[in-house]
Amino acid sequence: MTRAEMPAWRRETETEQRWAVASAVVVALCLQLPLPQTMTFLPIWVLPSLTFALLVALLIANPRRISKHSLAERRVGLVVAFLVSAANALNGVQLVRHILDGSIGDNALELLTTGADIYVTNVIVFALWYWEFDRGGPGMRARGVREYPDFLFPQMASPDMAPKDWEPWYVDYLYLSFTNATAFSPTDVLPMKPWAKLAMMAQSMVSLVIVVLVVARAVNVLH
Repeated sequence: MTRAEMPAWRRETETEQRWAVASAVVVALCLQLPLPQTMTFLPIWVLPSLTFALLVALLIANPRRISKHSLAERRVGLVVAFLVSAANALNGVQLVRHILDGSIGDNALELLTTGADIYVTNVIVFALWYWEFDRGGPGMRARGVREYPDFLFPQMASPDMAPKDWEPWYVDYLYLSFTNATAFSPTDVLPMKPWAKLAMMAQSMVSLVIVVLVVARAVNVLH
């Protein structure tokens, strides 16, 4: 197969623009702020503030496109993903603990709102991890050095049904994360590597626990 015949995801291309993933991180940070203080072990502003500072540093250093070769930029991006994940994980642990010990309160609306907040943030968090590690991350994907995908998208399996310049970007991973969180299983995107299967399994488990506990507690409060 010549370079001209290769689909975009198999050859070297430009990296994707930063706005999509940066917007998702900002949304995740904003979702942390309305949560009750009892939902976190730390002051509610600590992790979001640190994450926002690192995100601003990334935008200042390289505001337009993800770098292909900057190791420092990739490390900062991974730290941002870790901090958002850690903040939401702490919130999720606190939510489950309060539900199990009965200290969450008797306000069903507040309970459902808090559960939905953590659930949506969890979708964004796992989309970040899928995006960061599929075929080595956004920089490596743009270089086209890895032949086999970690996630098999429909456009890869049926290249004749997609434009030649198609390649996955953050919104595709966000869709993957959302469908996995709602269906509790793969839908049209298949995990090919063990880490991808384990990550999707972990996300399904977390989503299932949040939905079952929050809904059950809310129904109990309403009755």
